[in-house]
Amino acid sequence: VMNTKHFELIKDIISPSYAQQAEEARNSRSKMITALLSHRRLPEKGWDDAAIQLLLQELSSFDTNNFMDNVGVGEREGRVVSELVRQRHFGLTHGIGRSGDVMAEQPKAAGSSLIVQLTRYLALDAIRMAGIKATKACAVLPAATGLTMTLVFLAMKQLRPKGRYVVWSRIDQKSCFKAIGAAGLIQEVVELRPLEGSDALGTDLDGIRAAVERIGAEEVLCICTTTSTFAPRVPDSVDLVAVLAKELDVPHVINNAYGLQCSKICHLIETGCRNGRIDAFVQSTDKNFMVPVGGAIVAGPNSTLVDKVSELYPGRASMSPVLDLFITLLSLGAPGWKGLLSERKENYKWFGERLAETASAQGLRLLSCPGNTISYALDLTSLARSMEAKGQGDMDHLTFLGSALFTRRVSGPRVVLCAEPESAAPEAPEATEGGAASSVKVKGKYKKTIDGVTFQSYGAHTDTYPCCYLTAACAIGATQSELKSFLETLKGALDDYRKGAGRKEKEEKGKDKTTKPKEAPAAPNA
Repeated sequence: VMNTKHFELIKDIISPSYAQQAEEARNSRSKMITALLSHRRLPEKGWDDAAIQLLLQELSSFDTNNFMDNVGVGEREGRVVSELVRQRHFGLTHGIGRSGDVMAEQPKAAGSSLIVQLTRYLALDAIRMAGIKATKACAVLPAATGLTMTLVFLAMKQLRPKGRYVVWSRIDQKSCFKAIGAAGLIQEVVELRPLEGSDALGTDLDGIRAAVERIGAEEVLCICTTTSTFAPRVPDSVDLVAVLAKELDVPHVINNAYGLQCSKICHLIETGCRNGRIDAFVQSTDKNFMVPVGGAIVAGPNSTLVDKVSELYPGRASMSPVLDLFITLLSLGAPGWKGLLSERKENYKWFGERLAETASAQGLRLLSCPGNTISYALDLTSLARSMEAKGQGDMDHLTFLGSALFTRRVSGPRVVLCAEPESAAPEAPEATEGGAASSVKVKGKYKKTIDGVTFQSYGAHTDTYPCCYLTAACAIGATQSELKSFLETLKGALDDYRKGAGRKEKEEKGKDKTTKPKEAPAAPNA
């Protein structure tokens, strides 16, 4: 590490003017670090990779495993046998936290501990910049959203020992529901209600109140709502639920998985924090900041529950999710983060207009869900009925669209079947990995049982819905080029559907099964 004394000595070796120029360049980097340590906010300009690498190399040298001539005789000394692995982690191999608190400082890892705290400051600034200015505390955990929700419930259980029930506004996504069961709690499901003047499904406030009063507020651990979701479900009215939670004196936790990228959702949470009760809200690092899967941020308008979650985490934890977020936030800076949020908002409007045009041209309809500003849903019922009239299929075959899109390298869209079965609904088959068709997740129509609770028409967020549909999201980082390609591919998939693609193969396979002769038994051994 070059300091002022070093540059003075350099002037005796090379031209003083060159040495001064080099020192000024180094000072420019130093000023960036000074601003980071003093302001503890997203930089006014995103850092280049060289600056980030220099900082990480410097901080890595603060950890004992990188000390010169360090002698380690403990069971964990940050040793890494693979040089490639060591480089991947910039030598930051001690992990984060201690046995008593995942956010605590480590005596052997001053550099890693500093990165953890700086990442908390940067994440807090990013959350406030997104629109939730009431946020006062956050912790970046090395666990994805579902497991982090479990940790939140467990921490809340310590603060509210009589609480056994979680009043949960239905969303047909497994991880949050399973997070409740994993914490040893009982799920009290509150169904959604249709919203007048639209095709949307929204929060049943009266249903939540009734559930709390029926159970008894003391035995309710919390009310759990969700913001980010696929249409036609819209974000829960977390602002109104917050007021209700305050009135009933019941905690309120929000699953905000990918809601941080949406200004409308952030406004709802901000309003709820100021006017009612929100104890914590959890968001994914990968879905909002485009880093590898594995991290989540638990945040809140006060530090009580956030600190309790940190203290609850058993043992040390991986540095990777924290380091990924730290690097990304430095690289983006405030302008980069704001730019991504603004771009997504513009792309959502752009995509909606063109998806509506495509739907109209195909004789389909875009569902009206104005409260959801991330996801769109396309009504497919008329498509299926037109084919049924020709005797060429039924509602079930709509799942071909998902398969057709997947085989054309389009990932993300979901086909949801909502036609009511004539008889008792069969159990929904689990999606399997493998070929194109088998990798399509067929949702809806079927019932699914999770942790002993049965859901009808699983995937549709409700037991019954008037149409089958296909969903598509305009998430952060998606480009207009990608969205345009999706629209073109969708047209091709719809054309193939109308031509009977997939049906002939299915019929031929069925014939093969019925006409294939049985193999002759093997001859007995002589």
